Amino acid sequence: MERIKVKYFTDKIEKLRYIDGKSDWIDLRAAEGMTLKKGEFRLIPLGIAIELPKGYEAHVVPRSSTYKNFGLIQTNHMGVIDESYCGDGDQWYVPMLAVRDTEIQVNDRICQFRIMEHQPQLVFEEVEHLECPDRGGFGSSGRA
Repeated sequence: MERIKVKYFTDKIEKLRYIDGKSDWIDLRAAEGMTLKKGEFRLIPLGIAIELPKGYEAHVVPRSSTYKNFGLIQTNHMGVIDESYCGDGDQWYVPMLAVRDTEIQVNDRICQFRIMEHQPQLVFEEVEHLECPDRGGFGSSGRA
């Protein structure tokens, strides 16, 4: 089992743990309470810094209930934090845009993350034709 060093910037948030035994994602919590007005952007502090192992990165995404509960959209849609962001002052934040007036309390679960290995080195080979069958266009429906 891999050991990950975590620095907490506050004792007011719950410690990191897997999401209630249902998932291998880990909830991240607001380290500061705040009120946002519709259309307002804020970097919300998550109260942690993590020393990721070499060759790994964290993928930070909203929880499925973040929009419903708070009216917030993560502006980068998925944050990627690599292992170089690992110092004592490198607190994690999530960039959020409020689509309605909202209030966040300290310790509210507002996003989640998982740790992934970096993508391997790839070589792209240009070809005239691909060997797989054509699915018919846009997305899985084949309709634009």
